[in-house]
Amino acid sequence: MILIDGNATSKKRLTELKAKVEARFHRDGKRPGLAVVRIGEDPASKIYVGKKIKTCHDVGVYSLEKHYPATISEKDVLALIEELNANPLVHGILVQLPLPKHISADKILNAVAPEKDVDGFHPLNQGMLFIGQPTFVACTPLGIMNLLREYEIEISGKRAVVVGRSRIVGRPISVLLDQAGATVTVVHSQTKDRHTLLKQAEIIVAAVGKPHFVTSEDVREGAVVIDVGINRLESGKIVGDVDFEAVSKRASAITPVPGGVGPMTICSLLENTWKSFELN
Repeated sequence: MILIDGNATSKKRLTELKAKVEARFHRDGKRPGLAVVRIGEDPASKIYVGKKIKTCHDVGVYSLEKHYPATISEKDVLALIEELNANPLVHGILVQLPLPKHISADKILNAVAPEKDVDGFHPLNQGMLFIGQPTFVACTPLGIMNLLREYEIEISGKRAVVVGRSRIVGRPISVLLDQAGATVTVVHSQTKDRHTLLKQAEIIVAAVGKPHFVTSEDVREGAVVIDVGINRLESGKIVGDVDFEAVSKRASAITPVPGGVGPMTICSLLENTWKSFELN
């Protein structure tokens, strides 16, 4: 069984990115810039943003955190996005979710200039992905694809099952796997007999947000299992959507939680920021 190590892969890719960033800075004094917008005091959001800012610092990417209280109006957030869209030092804009209930996430995400949408959430970028055109791909699906490539896992001709259909992970990764030649089935809350479908899969991507949702009984011998879930149990332990201990005995390759897909998501964010920087 191969343990697909997101920490090691992201470290390798970020080291390569740092070299490119520093070479460009020494050549013309310019750096890619990432602005992160955080609204409110959600503890998880604060941790995630802190990790992103630290990674920017480590790689040499200029970072700008815009933090506002949860009482800020939607109008003021939209004005902030417009300000960042016009800022020449900012090449990527990330709006940390979730947002307070009185602020429409769709409105805010859609206001980000498509050329600075390094999260890959803008409808234009998602549409470009759907038709197979070059675009900014959502960070977690992009990270998954880069992990599969790093470990030379064959996708073409394989049967893949994606558990979950969110616009952030499930839908884009199903498109990417399809474009890479897999035959893709999406399992969701209305799917009948999901166990049979999962059992047929040679590649499983679990992104449903339910601890241990995929069990060993769902997994065929030798399947590749990618676990996107990050769930905190009452004990405080962080686990994925896959029962790692049991499934790892059947899988040919599997990502751990933590240390699998998570580090690749941040890595992809910075790679997208570099891509935007090069295009501008």
